[in-house]
Amino acid sequence: MRLVFAGTPDTALPSLRALLDSPRHDVVAVVTRPDAQSGRGRKVHPSPVAELAEEAGIEVLRPPKAGDPEFLERLRRIDPDCCPVVAYGALLPQSALDIPRHGWVNLHFSLLPAWRGAAPVQHAVLHGDQITGAATFQIVRELDAGPVYGVVTEEVRPADTSGDLLARLAESGAGLLVATLDGIEDGKLEAVPQPADGVSVAPKIGVDDARVDWSAPAMRVDRLIRACTPAPGAWTEFRGQRVKLGPVRPAPDAPALDPGRIAASKNTVLVGTATHPVELGEVQPQGKRLMGAGEWARGVRPADEDRLG
Repeated sequence: MRLVFAGTPDTALPSLRALLDSPRHDVVAVVTRPDAQSGRGRKVHPSPVAELAEEAGIEVLRPPKAGDPEFLERLRRIDPDCCPVVAYGALLPQSALDIPRHGWVNLHFSLLPAWRGAAPVQHAVLHGDQITGAATFQIVRELDAGPVYGVVTEEVRPADTSGDLLARLAESGAGLLVATLDGIEDGKLEAVPQPADGVSVAPKIGVDDARVDWSAPAMRVDRLIRACTPAPGAWTEFRGQRVKLGPVRPAPDAPALDPGRIAASKNTVLVGTATHPVELGEVQPQGKRLMGAGEWARGVRPADEDRLG
């Protein structure tokens, strides 16, 4: 099929590569978000999808909005059979959805109808799901509510961060997306409406949501930090300054500590929660580099009255 691929971040790259390598499909253009500032110097850079497309010699479309008349006219002239989507990052108006004859097919990183929305992987980790996956579905106007073509499942491992889990789903999901487009082209694959039961919503997790509440149980602290790794990054406060936190390790056999209290030894730094302590991994004090918790504790020398949070 003649395809226009829509995507923006690194997560979309395995799918784009798989489609570029597919002998059955021809990616003639990509749609991605406009170039944006990133990095320490805040320089303007193209999206990862734009960079890969340019390397492959493919036309790149960067509409500020997917409903812009110039973009819609260009898409009509390209005349795609289908538009596969992976983490594009913008809403598609009906005027765009109506252009490709087989519509827009989205690869979403959950087992729909669970975790519709912007952060399905983060919410799967945060809520302690043991199994998650990816689904391909036909995009409709209602958010992530279109009929589903196919799914793949993935175990959520006990130490998974959102970044770990998303990386695996991006790879397995790429194969699912190619197989879905193969089936659509063959006319042998029909989308099935999502069930009305089991719908859950996964809104974006912001910086304020990523603040650790040490009065929560250790399991909740652990899940929150892993869900927010690598983005937006879990954090707490120490002596009035923000400290970013990497994944922790629950320490159920350690002596109890009051929530937020720090117990530093030569080899470990423990912090109290509502249940048992957790052992800190890596930390990044405000304005400083990422370092091991032991190195951080030796530098700040926490006193008995010091608390995180």
